[in-house]
Amino acid sequence: MSDSKSNSNKGSTTGWGAPAVSDRNSLTVGPDGPLLLHDVHFLEQMAHFNREKVPERQPHAKGAGAFGVFETTEDVSAYTKAALFQPGAKTDMLARFSTVAGESGSPDTWRDVRGFSLKFYTSEGNYDLVGNNTPIFFVRDPMKFPHFIRSQKRLPDSGLRDNHMQWDFWTLNPETAHQVTYLMGERGLPRTWRHMNGYGSHTYMWVNAKGERFWVKYHFHTNQGMEFFTNDEAKNMAGLDADYHRRDLFEAIAKGDHPSWTLSVQIMPYADAKTYRFNPFDLTKTWPHADYPLIKVGTMTLNHNPDNFFAEIEQAAFSPGNVVPGIGLSPDKMLLGRAFAYNDAQRNRIGTNFHQLPVNRPRIPLNTYMFDGQMAYEHSAGQPVYAPNSEGRPWSDQTGRVDDGWEIDGEMVRAAYTLRPDDDDFSQPGTLVREVFNDAQRDSLVETVAGALLGGVRSPVLERAFDYWKSIDADVGRRIEEKVRSGKAPEPPAGMSEA
Repeated sequence: MSDSKSNSNKGSTTGWGAPAVSDRNSLTVGPDGPLLLHDVHFLEQMAHFNREKVPERQPHAKGAGAFGVFETTEDVSAYTKAALFQPGAKTDMLARFSTVAGESGSPDTWRDVRGFSLKFYTSEGNYDLVGNNTPIFFVRDPMKFPHFIRSQKRLPDSGLRDNHMQWDFWTLNPETAHQVTYLMGERGLPRTWRHMNGYGSHTYMWVNAKGERFWVKYHFHTNQGMEFFTNDEAKNMAGLDADYHRRDLFEAIAKGDHPSWTLSVQIMPYADAKTYRFNPFDLTKTWPHADYPLIKVGTMTLNHNPDNFFAEIEQAAFSPGNVVPGIGLSPDKMLLGRAFAYNDAQRNRIGTNFHQLPVNRPRIPLNTYMFDGQMAYEHSAGQPVYAPNSEGRPWSDQTGRVDDGWEIDGEMVRAAYTLRPDDDDFSQPGTLVREVFNDAQRDSLVETVAGALLGGVRSPVLERAFDYWKSIDADVGRRIEEKVRSGKAPEPPAGMSEA
């Protein structure tokens, strides 16, 4: 047995035994700046995390999907030059829906965030939009991501899921409050994938033909209407049909009932981000629609089931770093971390040349200098495998300012985003509880959270959880504590530990 306690007061170490600088904050240029390759500790943590389980996905293991088409019905060319978002453009696409925490054999109807991953086969290459059925996420720094996922998985000794460690992580990271409020509300139990919204969640950049830059958030609203399970319905369905969501989507499409979603975007002028009242790149925050109203873009329709689930869904590989001209990344730290992590995870899960598989291959001619590796199929014959070259094979050499870049200056630091006037962790979830939820939804929230807390959460985490909810909303927090203290809370929700 290793001497795990000998260094308990000195912090963690790297895999090679040196002291680790931080397990909470990645290295950036200034508090608001981009991540750096200097941060070897983050890269090593994430690369190891991507290889922690084989072969199913680490998060989002349980899922299914279908093919379809996205049609741009409106003119948003003032904001982006991306080919798929030009008026009248029709783009073939793939959608994959999933749960986050459960393994590939877990029930579809456990309470969980749902993945909402899209691949657009555009005329300029593949564009991947990797989001969820909620517009925000649990953490804002990718250094915390492996820790968050492990807290939702299984204990190392018993191999059981554990409410205590979930709430331990959540209450020690107050930034989780917004997403946890969504999770414990209706959206934690969508009735079907067809009856839930999807969001890009992150802030992205759009660039128009003039080179003008904008910040953008994606909203896919279901045209079937939103519908949800109750806790009891979800728990019963988990026993009756663990593949309920997968079956529902496949059978609906098979009989010609093709689900669709309307895409709208929020557009923030580039300069607004510098002075907006909270950091617009913080993944735990939403942009108020009063400040940046929804602008309709087009319609996504799923109309074709996979011919082979393994080849076309299980081997589908998505990455938010896969962008096309007219679309770029933003200073969102989670987005920048995921841009590295996702394709790296696919190299481990599927293989070095996962991008050559038919479901992942762009539907345009390729000229890539990535070659050989495991399972190489596509090749460049006898052409030079290096650039520059004198043999006529094209290569790229853009220099100077990039269209989808941004300005930043500052010291290399490990810190959260610079605080702005409205940058706190509890205001937005409090608004969600008080102004978006109705009385019945608040009552259900109290029942759900109280049931989850009775599922094995112990002191001092239990007391921190009461304070956590009182910080979100004093009355809801009080009611949760009273119900738990009285022992009259319902059974834990489906998918959460009962011991």
